[in-house]
Amino acid sequence: MRIGLLTEGGYPYASGEAHAWCDRLVHGLTGHDFEVYALSAEPRQEALPRYELPHHVRLVHSAPLGDDVPAGRRRTREPRKGRTPGRRERRRFAESFGALVSAFATAPATGGPAGGTPHGGASADDPPAVPAGAPDRSVTSKADRFASGLYGLAELAREHRGLPALLRSEDAVRLLESACHGPHALPAAHGAQVDDLLAVTAGLARALRPLSLDWYGDGRAPGLGGVDLCHATSGGAAALPGLLAKHFFATPLLVTEYGVRLREHYLARAASPLSAPVRALLAALQGALAAETYAQAALVTPGNTHARRWQERCGADRARLRTVHPGMDAAPFAAVADAAADDSKTLVWVGSVEPAKDLFALLHAFAEVRRAEPEATLRIIGGVGRDPQAPGYLAHCRALAAQLFPDEAADARTVGENPVSFEEIGSPEVPSLEDAYASGAVVVSSSVIEGFPRSLVEAMLCGRATVSTDAGAVCEVIGGTGLVVPPRNPRALAEACTALLGDPDRRARLGAAARARALELFTVEQNVAAFRGIYLELISHAPARPAACPGREGVPPQPFARPAESHVPGRWAATDAAARAAVPAGRTPSWALPAQEPAAALPVPAGAESGGAAGVRDVRQPVRWGATGDPTGATGVKEAGQW
Repeated sequence: MRIGLLTEGGYPYASGEAHAWCDRLVHGLTGHDFEVYALSAEPRQEALPRYELPHHVRLVHSAPLGDDVPAGRRRTREPRKGRTPGRRERRRFAESFGALVSAFATAPATGGPAGGTPHGGASADDPPAVPAGAPDRSVTSKADRFASGLYGLAELAREHRGLPALLRSEDAVRLLESACHGPHALPAAHGAQVDDLLAVTAGLARALRPLSLDWYGDGRAPGLGGVDLCHATSGGAAALPGLLAKHFFATPLLVTEYGVRLREHYLARAASPLSAPVRALLAALQGALAAETYAQAALVTPGNTHARRWQERCGADRARLRTVHPGMDAAPFAAVADAAADDSKTLVWVGSVEPAKDLFALLHAFAEVRRAEPEATLRIIGGVGRDPQAPGYLAHCRALAAQLFPDEAADARTVGENPVSFEEIGSPEVPSLEDAYASGAVVVSSSVIEGFPRSLVEAMLCGRATVSTDAGAVCEVIGGTGLVVPPRNPRALAEACTALLGDPDRRARLGAAARARALELFTVEQNVAAFRGIYLELISHAPARPAACPGREGVPPQPFARPAESHVPGRWAATDAAARAAVPAGRTPSWALPAQEPAAALPVPAGAESGGAAGVRDVRQPVRWGATGDPTGATGVKEAGQW
C-alpha cells in the first residue's frame, strides 16, 4: 500500500530521536511504498543533513511553515491566474473564517470534556456562555463550527491561491476583533489590543499554512489524494494535511504522538514573551485543532499512558486509542556489560541540560549522598537543551556545584578535584552514549517535567539500576525495575541513591530486570511489528476509494480483483494466465467468485470431469466420496484438484 508519512520538524532532513524513529519505521516496513510530506520551521530545510532513504520511499515533499510559501509549492488551481480575491472569495472567506474564529475564541457553556480549561478558555467558575433561555452552545456545536470553518477555508484554498493574503488581511483582523470583544469571548481575550490581534492573525496564518500547499492533488495526480493511508507522526500542523486528505478523499488517518503536541505548545507559550490574550487565543486554536484531529483519526497511537491521558482529556475516544511504545535501537547497547556486583560509587545523569531537568535538586541530593558515601562521585553528561534558558541554567549549575563541593586534594602536592563533573558525549572521557551509561553504577533522573524518558530506557538497555522522579511516563517505563521518588524532593532522591550505592547485589538484580523489560517492550522490532499490523487493520476497514484502486472507465473499482499468484513471476504467473485462457466464454472464473458461495450451486460444464474440450477441470466441483470414505471418482481413482 502507499503510505503518506506526515512529519513536522524536519524528517528526513534533520536529526534527533523523533526523526530517527521515523527512519527506523520506514526501513522496517519494506513491504509498503512511502511518500514523505515534511513541514519545518526552517526556511531552507533542504540544505540540512538528510537521512539515507530506502528505495521504497517514492517521493519527498517539503515545505516551511514560514511567512512565505515558495511559488513552486503553492496551489496552481485557480479561477484566473494572477487574479486577486474578488467579492465572492472574500464573502466565502468571511463565512469560513468567522466560523473558525467563533469556535475557538469563545468560551463553552461548560468546562467541556476535559472538565477544566483544555483550550485556555473558561473554567467551571466562569459564567454561562449564553443567557438563560437561549440555545446551549455546547462543545459539540463549537467543534462543528470549527470543522465547518476549517474545511471551508481548505476548499477556498483549492480554488484560489490567495488564502495566505486573506488570513493576514484587514477583514481577518476585524472578524477576530468581533469575536474577542463579543459577549461569549474567552475571558483572557477581552483585553486584546490591535497589536495582539495582529499577532494572533500572524499565528493563524502560520498554523493554517498547510491549507495552501499543493500536496493533495485530485485523486489521480500524485499527492495525498492517491495514498491509501496518511500517517501523521505528531499532532498539530503535521496532522492538518491528513485531515484535508480525509475530508476530500476519505483517506484514513493514523496519528502517532510520542510527545503530545498540544502539551508542548502549552509549555512553550507559558515561557513566551507574548501577551496573555495572544497566548490564550493561540492555545485555544491548538486545542480545537487537536480535538478535530482526534475526532477524525481512524486510530490514535500514543507512546505511553501519560500521553494517552492528555489525549482523552482533549476529547479523544478511548475506543480509538492504542498505546504503542517508541521503538529504540537496542544494538548499540548490547555490548555494555551487566551491572557487576562491585563497589562502584558513581552516579550518572544523562540528558539535555535545561530547567525542566531540575539539576539543582540533584546537586543538593548529592550533597546528602556524600555524607553517607564520602567516595561517591556524580557525572552530569549532556549538552545544552533547546530551552532558551538552558545556557544560563547550565552556568548556574556549574556555580552551584563549585559552591557545594569545593575542589578536594589528597595532600598539599596534588591538584584538587571536584566530585561533580560536567561532560558531553563525544569528549575523550565519554566517546559514546554507551560509555556514558557504562561508567556509572546507578543512573539518576531528576526531572520535574518529562514525556517519554528515553534516557531511562537507554539505561535499562545497558542493564543499569535507576533512581528517578515520578514525572511523565517514568513509572510506566520503569515498572518494578528501579526506584521512583517524588519530584522536587532532594532528601528522597538522596536516600534512594544511597540505598543502591550501598547494595551492589540489589543493583545487579535491578539492572538485569531492567534490561529484560526494555528488550521486551521498547525495541524497534516491537514498534515496527505493531505498526505493520495497524496499517493492515486500518486499510482492511477502509472503503474502496477510486483514488486508491481505480478501475476501467465506467467500471467500479474492485480491490483484490486479481489473485496474489498473478503477481509472482515464474510458473505461477504462467499457470494463472493459462487458467484464465481456458475459462469458457461467458463463464465467471472460479477465483472471481465469492468465497462463501456454495460450490454445489456452481454450473459445471459438460466433460469437466474427464478434462472436457478445454482440458481443464473445474476445481470447484463437489467432491465425491467413495465407500472407503476417501474422495474418489467412480473408478476409485482420486481426481487431481479435488482437495
